[in-house]
Amino acid sequence: MSDELTSLIHAIGTKAREAARLLAVIPSATKDAALLAMADRLQSDESSILSANALDLEAGRKNGLSDAMLDRLRLDGKRLAAMAEGIRTAASLPDPVGRVLREWTKENGLSFRKVSVPIGVIGIIYESRPNVTSDAAVLCLKAGNAVILRGGSEAFHSNKAIAASLQAGAASAGLPEAAIQLIPVTDREAVRILCEMDRYLDCMIPRGGKGLIETVARHARMPVIKHYDGICSVYVDQAADLSMAKEIILNAKCQRPGVCNAAESLLLHRDIAASFLTKGGKALVDHGVELRCDQETLSLMPTELRSHSLIKEASEEDFRTEFLALILAVKVVGSVEEAIAHIESHGSHHSDAIVTENAATAEAFLNGVDSATVYWNASTRFTDGGEFGFGCEIGISTDKLHARGPMALEELTSYKYRIQGSGQVRP
Repeated sequence: MSDELTSLIHAIGTKAREAARLLAVIPSATKDAALLAMADRLQSDESSILSANALDLEAGRKNGLSDAMLDRLRLDGKRLAAMAEGIRTAASLPDPVGRVLREWTKENGLSFRKVSVPIGVIGIIYESRPNVTSDAAVLCLKAGNAVILRGGSEAFHSNKAIAASLQAGAASAGLPEAAIQLIPVTDREAVRILCEMDRYLDCMIPRGGKGLIETVARHARMPVIKHYDGICSVYVDQAADLSMAKEIILNAKCQRPGVCNAAESLLLHRDIAASFLTKGGKALVDHGVELRCDQETLSLMPTELRSHSLIKEASEEDFRTEFLALILAVKVVGSVEEAIAHIESHGSHHSDAIVTENAATAEAFLNGVDSATVYWNASTRFTDGGEFGFGCEIGISTDKLHARGPMALEELTSYKYRIQGSGQVRP
């Protein structure tokens, strides 16, 4: 381990801890003014940010990044504007700090208040998507936390440019300079050093591939909020409106296949499978989706599709795979109970949907599938902080403690108990 690198990152941790103490008591108006300044600076620096992003894209192509990965990496004026709008939305939201979550008074006259407070210093390790630099910094700051960011090497130039703009905007509004810090090296050893910094960091949030998350969870000395695979399923029930089902699965799979809330598996009730495949299967193939089908699905496939190059036999592993591409695993099931059992054994507890007109069946699915988000007659693509009305998000937690689903402002706070007395002592 490089002593120089360790000293550098520990110095960043020291500054973050000092900044966190200041941020915890900064008024809401000051934080919101800083966020608006950050949004303005992000857009005024568009040229330099896109130039930095072009360097990353060029390197990514040379290094053989997939189209899905390049899409995650790519920035343009529209995406930067969306990032800035996400910051302004966060500024308009209520401050999550200082909320009275519960209050009561005991017989002895002691008054208790459970009040939301910042977590403190949050470390975020992420891959590919440079917009995470903005989302993470903004949400942490709004919730009164200092943040240490460590992005992937494939987005190094983009992340540096975005972080510099955000830091300049925040500082112009009077926030501590160390409220937002980016690890300025691509050395992978930086991840291990961060994971061992429980003296400075209160929480670690890894956002990326399974390998990254497992590495952080294995080495971290502080709590880790994990975002594992997005192996999302759509189950089309025997009582489904098949036209609705077709539109939902097309959206869930095709609208943006390279993201974690895109559908990766399609489960069809045996009674409607053939009917659905006639139109829905054809529509998926027409959209360029490769269908990896179990034997029963293959036997029910319309004749005109059976020899199509996009129709293939599925392996068992296909139903446990996050493709992040125009590939969909398809299976026939005999009941909602069988669909639930399949999702529980093959999914990742991220986002799963049922399409049905039967309320009792929907209720069985919504209760039985133990995922962070479950949908009835809607696309899994809505699992997103913005779509939930939270503003930008820091990720989708598949954990159960302390946050689950889209992580936004409330999930970036903890709480303390404030007790007021009038001289009471314990007998």
